Amino acid sequence: MSPSLIVHVIVRSVYPTDSSLQKLNKNLEYIIAQSTVYALILLGALTLFELGFLGFNTPTLPSRPQHSTIPPPPTPEPITITRLTLPPVVSEDKIGACSVVNPNGTGCIPIDSELQSGNFLPDNKHVLAVLTFAGAPSAPDPGSIFTGRQVVLLKIDESTFPNGASWKCVTCGVPASNQLARNDDLVYPQAFKDGKRILAGSQIIDCGSESLESVECTPEKIHISSIRWNDRVDGSGSGGSMRELRIHPDDVHLGWSAFDMTDGRFGQYSYFGRLEFNPSPTTGVPLSPRYEVVNVVRLFDPDALSPITIHDGEIEFHPEAITVGELRGFSGSGKEVTYIGYPHESSNMDVFAADLTTGEVRRLTSHPEYVDPVDISPDDKWSVVMDTRGSNRQMWLSGMRGVPPITDMLTAAVTSSTRNNGRRRFFSPWLIDRYGDRGDYFGQKLNAGGDGTPGSINDPEWNGRADPKWSNDGTMIVYSEELTIAPACGGENPLPCFESTEPGGRIQRVMLANLTSRTPIETQPVPPHEDSVPWGVPYVPGSPFKGREIPTAGIYKLKGKSCGSARVNITHPASGTAIRTVALEYQNFSDDGENFLNGREEVTVFPNQSKSPTSLHTDWYSNLTRTGSSGTSMKMTGEGGFHLDIDIMENIFEANGTLMTVVDGVEYTQPQNGT
Repeated sequence: MSPSLIVHVIVRSVYPTDSSLQKLNKNLEYIIAQSTVYALILLGALTLFELGFLGFNTPTLPSRPQHSTIPPPPTPEPITITRLTLPPVVSEDKIGACSVVNPNGTGCIPIDSELQSGNFLPDNKHVLAVLTFAGAPSAPDPGSIFTGRQVVLLKIDESTFPNGASWKCVTCGVPASNQLARNDDLVYPQAFKDGKRILAGSQIIDCGSESLESVECTPEKIHISSIRWNDRVDGSGSGGSMRELRIHPDDVHLGWSAFDMTDGRFGQYSYFGRLEFNPSPTTGVPLSPRYEVVNVVRLFDPDALSPITIHDGEIEFHPEAITVGELRGFSGSGKEVTYIGYPHESSNMDVFAADLTTGEVRRLTSHPEYVDPVDISPDDKWSVVMDTRGSNRQMWLSGMRGVPPITDMLTAAVTSSTRNNGRRRFFSPWLIDRYGDRGDYFGQKLNAGGDGTPGSINDPEWNGRADPKWSNDGTMIVYSEELTIAPACGGENPLPCFESTEPGGRIQRVMLANLTSRTPIETQPVPPHEDSVPWGVPYVPGSPFKGREIPTAGIYKLKGKSCGSARVNITHPASGTAIRTVALEYQNFSDDGENFLNGREEVTVFPNQSKSPTSLHTDWYSNLTRTGSSGTSMKMTGEGGFHLDIDIMENIFEANGTLMTVVDGVEYTQPQNGT
């Protein structure tokens, strides 16, 4: 799963009325209520639909420290890829079907188990995953517990557990009294550093004093407790709805994101809080033993510098602004939070890290393709990302470099949604050093060593999923993939489907990348972080909160840092509560004095509820040219412009007209409709 991102500003821009927002909110509530992996995949599209980073405040901030020396890029290193063993496959979920396929009684999975890999246990010998079991026999057969959505441990070598299998189901067969508030939302399974607990969705799986992989960790010793975030003054209710939960490396704190309505605008914000276990809650639900997040900080300050500001008729972009939209995790040392942030270049979505104490921002990626899942190594020296780089999926839209991210006040939803084809991602795993993309260095593709044949480790029909994870010693990376399936191929789709070559024809697999030349690193336990985040704002349940603002309509000047300028025209619909159109005209615009941008671009975005409650219509006109030391590039629409209708939940490309980018003579064209 690879959730995307966007900005509440965009949401309000394209859903300006309360009635349309209510329709959108109802649709979201329905999808969230499904509590399925696929529902969360679709929600990912909306995440970008609200990166949550605009606002127009211009306080004076101290300058941020910059790295004085950036080393040359690393040389490629040897990497071997292996597959982890999964339970055998049953062709259909019939009672007892698994007993025929797996007489050992350790469970089977369907062809589509909605599998998602997690992280490593502290021993670096086991990996977490969440999947769906199928075909279990009826009780009282011992194998009856292998059914439904469960969290498992996978051996990374050829060894087995005492039951003879390469997997151990952690959550199967847990007594009902030990899991009073359990649900099937077990996404992003993450082991705590103590090796005894797992975060899965908004639940914590605890084996008490026993290590999860040990024989002593039996179903009877497992307890599954919900996590509650209080959002009311009196402590009543079920608490705030949390998504994208990530453990801080100190095992004490938690980061997460949440949709909300602030100042009448739908948006997403991220939070940081301390986990505390409450064995006997007296308010709120559930009233069973639960974890609670306390001393919560919202990772957004409405009075801090915004990425886009307007002052005295001029509009400016501030790359140093902290713009935590969707939270993606923490650095290995726990000093930084990672997130999807406001673009630094137009139509180029990247991941960033912000120091939890100083607020210093690092741009982790800058390749023009789309990136989302990210994990930073235990020593903070490397990151692994899932990225569409190399696929050319987004180059038609984002290939021109150095364009200021002004139209992105409207287009982040388009950028996010077009990078998928329904359920299909175009992700591959990439290894990038701490200093990020630079010059001709865009990282090293982990699975580049395959031959590209069907089923090989770099078969382009197998697409990366969230989240890739580092081993605790920094020598391995685990990630999962899914095969392209209908309707993203076959039938009316012009792309053919291919048969799975995995055992049983399953469409998911877990891959292990071994960085064979690396020496295991030794890291010290991460000390507990302070509850406070100086650049955040304490969250007070039930209190009003000032959200992100949108710019007023008008004509502004955008100055190049070196020379030239652009005329920026922002227009609102009749209601005056949203952005409808952003138009720019560049004249010899340059930020570096070496590359110069000229031409016009105009984008209009508005909801198209005749198609669906979450569909957007985009009208795009572009005629841009950039020349200089970095070469020549053009971004242009055909006669009549480019017109896109796309459901941000479904991500099916449907366009009229053309939009293309040409970089040094290489043409990048838009995807075919339906692909």
